[in-house]
Formats: sequence, structure tokens, C-alpha cells
Amino acid sequence: MEEYKVKGLTCANCTRELQEEINRLPSGETATLNYNSGKLRIANTVDMDKVSKILSSDGAYIETDQLEKDYEHTHHHSKVNWITLLSISTIFYFAAFFVENLLNEYVAIALFLAATVLSGYQTFIKGLKNLVKLKFNIETLMTIALIGALSIGEWKEGALVAILFGLNEYLEGLGMEKARKSMESLLKVAPKEATVLENGREQLVPIKSLKVNQIVLVRAGEKVPSDGIIIEGNSSVNESAITGESMPIEKSVNEPVFGGSINNEGLLKVKLTKAYNDSSLAKILHLVEEAQETKTPTELFINKFAKYYTPLIMVISAMVMIVPPLLFNGSWADWFYQGLAVLIVGCPCALVLSSPIAIVSGITKNARNGILIKGGVFLEQLGKITTIAFDKTGTLTKGEPHVEELIAYDPTFLQIAASIEKSSSHPIAKAIINEARNIPLIELDEITAYSGTGIVAKGNDTTYYLGNEKQIQHLTLPDNLKIDLQRLKDAGMTVVLLANDSTVLGMMGIADRIREESAAIIKKLHGLGIAKTVMLTGDHEKTAEKVAKKIGLSTYFAGLLPEEKVKKISELSQIGKVAMVGDGINDAPALATADLGIAMGKGTDSAIETADIVLMQDHLGRLPSAIKTAKKVNSIIKINITLALGLKLIALLLTIPGLLTLWIAILSDMGATILVTLISLTVLYEKKTNDKLQA
Repeated sequence: MEEYKVKGLTCANCTRELQEEINRLPSGETATLNYNSGKLRIANTVDMDKVSKILSSDGAYIETDQLEKDYEHTHHHSKVNWITLLSISTIFYFAAFFVENLLNEYVAIALFLAATVLSGYQTFIKGLKNLVKLKFNIETLMTIALIGALSIGEWKEGALVAILFGLNEYLEGLGMEKARKSMESLLKVAPKEATVLENGREQLVPIKSLKVNQIVLVRAGEKVPSDGIIIEGNSSVNESAITGESMPIEKSVNEPVFGGSINNEGLLKVKLTKAYNDSSLAKILHLVEEAQETKTPTELFINKFAKYYTPLIMVISAMVMIVPPLLFNGSWADWFYQGLAVLIVGCPCALVLSSPIAIVSGITKNARNGILIKGGVFLEQLGKITTIAFDKTGTLTKGEPHVEELIAYDPTFLQIAASIEKSSSHPIAKAIINEARNIPLIELDEITAYSGTGIVAKGNDTTYYLGNEKQIQHLTLPDNLKIDLQRLKDAGMTVVLLANDSTVLGMMGIADRIREESAAIIKKLHGLGIAKTVMLTGDHEKTAEKVAKKIGLSTYFAGLLPEEKVKKISELSQIGKVAMVGDGINDAPALATADLGIAMGKGTDSAIETADIVLMQDHLGRLPSAIKTAKKVNSIIKINITLALGLKLIALLLTIPGLLTLWIAILSDMGATILVTLISLTVLYEKKTNDKLQA
């Protein structure tokens, strides 16, 4: 499949019709033309001359580098010319009113005709071509209506219809252009070139030529070209392109950096760990670009409906023209006029436009906040979620054990425990060492680890036993120590004890640290209408109960294996739409089973590939914002569909008493289009709230 950028697409409905024509070409049945992104995907065996001819019938063309430059040069002027033509037409229109009474009536008619031709000639040309092909779309309907209006002497209304239709088409294109530009500005975060250091020499190369293990220089204010590790220098780095977080992060040697992040100060030498095309940024931009091209069930339904809607309107129009004069002695001229107005009401543009602008705006807004939504269908789904299931470790908690409670029966307890663990990389050892970070450690003569129990160490002519209860079986515990031990266990902590040959020196309760923001996030989610928040964890009952109670979850299920998590997700799905939030690695089966998989990952490959939605931060702070945006998009689409159909229905009902006029018809369509566009764009301009809570 080849991919081309197409410029000049006028409306969503016209784009659909162009795609249908391309699909009828030999080998063209798999071709897709997307109005949202302006992209054509087509098999390389299709005759592109014929494709270009089809596109040109609607004023569209395939962009090349030179054409793009020409387009950038002329597009602004074409907009100015179109506004100028509409302005001149409007002046002619109002001038004709004064001329009609002050001068000759034929001069006024000439001015009305001039206004009609200036603002409607493009519609006439397209409409006449469509009539020859028996292709009935909005241009065809407008051409028939205008010819009919002029043929019965409705000069004023014909001119007004042409002007308002021209303005409507311009505004419709402007709305989608705004949403597209917002998306395009997001996609421009990748740098174009990078400074590669080879044999002590600097060389500027295109970003797409970068290879793994190359050394690149990133100066202050420049963007990191691809994912890598800092090998020299330190600086604060803005990672908002990846995570949506605007606060800079301090980076130094041996720390990773993402492509697209900005070096705020100093000079960094970065060793690339990924070629640009494999980098987190490239994958994100590719997925965001693809996301705007996917159609939601609502869009698919609207597009299908629009195919039958226009022919239906033509049948209704013919009936309005014929039935009243034939059966009820109505005036042929009056009902012919009413039928022409019905044709104009038949424009499906506002209806087809009710969804795409809102969807693209929603995806763009979330991407700016570091929330990667892989398609409009997932955005729509997110707004319908009623239950959210969370993995515990690394999602609701930090996934980093820490000493939650320390009980020292001997003042040397923590010093000796940390000295025993100082060479270990075990997470629990790190927690103990971190707790003793301000205490000087001692050297021990001999350290031996025993699987399943702990460590035995010797020093100062003393043998020390560090580990779980099995390590101190040689001792009889006094009642007060038994009480302390049981209390820590009941609180869901992992207990680590230190003893010598004769007594217990102390114990500590180790637990995974709950994220500070988790409780506030759960409260916000309940406030947004999420009926049930559930924790699924492989941890034991006491730990799960403690975490669930502390952060305010609806319920929890503990001691689950990966396949049991999948089973629970399936059970929850029977009572509502379920989203699963996990780290994108261990929870892959549950993420895939849920109606919606949401991964936390801060750019990890597995998170990006596994889930339908990726929170590019390492916390849940943006999740309420994503749900709020999704709900708003869904509400806006419903409002848009209601407005688009409602205004047309009102206009059609005016035919019953014979009150429908051409200008009311075009205003009903124009009003719907303008309202649909403006309401959809409010997603982008929604007042910013501080949905993020620092981890």
C-alpha cells in the first residue's frame, strides 16, 4: 500500500464519495481516503492518473514536495479570493435591492445574477458534471435548486442561497482545518536533524538516518533526536512531548532520555539506544496519526445513513412538488418552489461533520496531555466506561517496597540490618538500606544467604540472623514480641526480623508504598460517574484490604494469578463496560480481555503496544482528565446529531403549511454546520484544570 497526502478536500461527505469512486477502479477496492487526516492509502497497482482525475473533480489533488510549496504559497490567497468573492457577491446582493426601485428592474436582476454566479460558480460546475454522471450529492442538489429558483424568477432568493451556501462551505472547511492544524502542530514535535559525533567530528544528519549506538550532541534548547542514555553532561529536560508533564526533570550520566524531549540547559552527549523509527516518540506520533483516521461506530453509522439520506430527500422533494398540486389543487409554482427548498434541506454535510471534528479534537487534546488514545473508537468507548479495574503494584502503589514501621529492641538494630544488606540488589534490601541512609554502616566478616529464609552474617564475634520467622526458630519469642509481630502481619506487611543467638534485636514491616495521589484519583473517578473501582492483585488478602480501604476502592480481589484476573474481568464485563489499568507487561491478558485496556508506561514499548490507551506518565493523575474529555466528546456528538437532524426536521415540517423558503432551507443547513463545528472545537479550548497530582 502507498500513502499520499491529499489537499483540497472540501467536506466529509464529498471525501466519502471520492473514496467510493476510487474503490471502483481496478485494484482500488482497498483504497481509503480520510477526511480527518487528508490521507489516501492505495495499492501501488492502481492507475494514479485516474485517481488524480477523480480527486480533481472535487478540486482536490495529491501533494508532492513542489506542490506543497505551491499550495502554501497560493492557499492563503485562495482563501482571501474566496472571501473577496463572497464579499463582492453580498455587496451586489444588497445593491440590487436599492437598484430595483430606483433604476431599471433588469439592472437589479443582473446584479442578483452576478452575485449568484460569483458565489456559486464552483457549485454550478461540479453540480452540472454530477448531473451528467447521474451522481446526486450536495452540489447536484444545490445546482438543481438554483436553476429551478432562477427559472421561476426567484432572483433574490437564488442569489441569497448561493451566497449562504458558499459561506457555509467555507466555514465547514475552516472548522476541519482548525482541528487538523491542531493535530499537525502536535506531530511537529520531532526534530528534523541531529548532530552526530564521530571520531571527534560533528556532523548534521537527517533524523531518520540515525542508528543505535551512535553518539549525538544535544545543546541547550535543542530536542533529543531519539531515545538514548546520557554518557556525558547533566541538565534539566522537558519531557512534555512524551508524558504531557510540563515540569522539567533533572537528568545526569547513565539516565535515559526520550526522543522529542527538550534539553533546557548545558550540553548533553547521548548514546542512542534506538533508531528514530523505533523510538517512543516515533511510535507515539505514528499511533496518534493513525488514531485520527479510525472511524467510530457512530461515524460508520452516520456515513452509511448519509448514503441513503440524500436520495430519500430527492424522493421527498419530488413528492412535495407533485402531490399537493395533483391531489389537493395546490399551485404548481408554489409547490415547485417548496420542493426546491426541500432539496437544499437535503444537504448531509452537517450530519457527516457531527463526529469527526470532535473526535480529532479529543484525540489531540489527550495527546497533548500525554494520553495516547489509539483511535476514535477507544475515545468513544472511554466515555462509556462504568467500571475500572486496577492492578495494584506499580499502578495504585509505586512498586517500590519501603520500611513502613520499624520496632527496635536494640539501638544497633537498623545499623546491623543495613550493613548485612548493603551489597544486595533485592527490593527489600534496598528498602532497608534506604531507611538507614544516614547511619554509618559496619563491615561484617561473613555473609551467607539461605533461600526462602534470609541471611546469616558474622561480625564482632557475633552471629546475626536476618529474614523471616524461619530465621529465628532457635529462639522462643516473648509475648510482647509476638504481639508486635502479629500486628505487623495483620496490617499486611512483610516482616523482616534481626536476631543474634540469644535475642531479637528488632523487626520492621515492609510494604509497597501507596501513591500519594491514588485516593484523590479514585474520588475523582467516582465523581465522574465511574460506578465501580476494583483492585485485582496477586498479593495476599491483608495487603489488598489495607490498600483498598486506604484509597477508597469499591472492592478488591486478592491472591489472583494472571488467568484469574482475566476471569474476573470477564465477570465484571457482564454488568457494564470495563476498563483495565495496568503496567502493560504483566497485565497484558487482562488488558486485552477488558472492553478497554489502559496501560501506564512513561513510553515503554510494551505499554504502547499492549493497550488501547496509554498514560505516558508513571502515575494515574491524567486518567480523570482523559475520561472527562471522552465523556464531553460523546455528549457533543449526540448534541451535534440532534442539531443536524433537528434543524432539518423543523425546516421540512414547514413544508406542511407551505412556509418553507429557499433562504430558510439554506439557513437551517448553514446553522447546523456552524453550530456543529463550533461546538466540536470547544473540546480543544476547554478550560484547563489541574487534573494531574504529583506522584
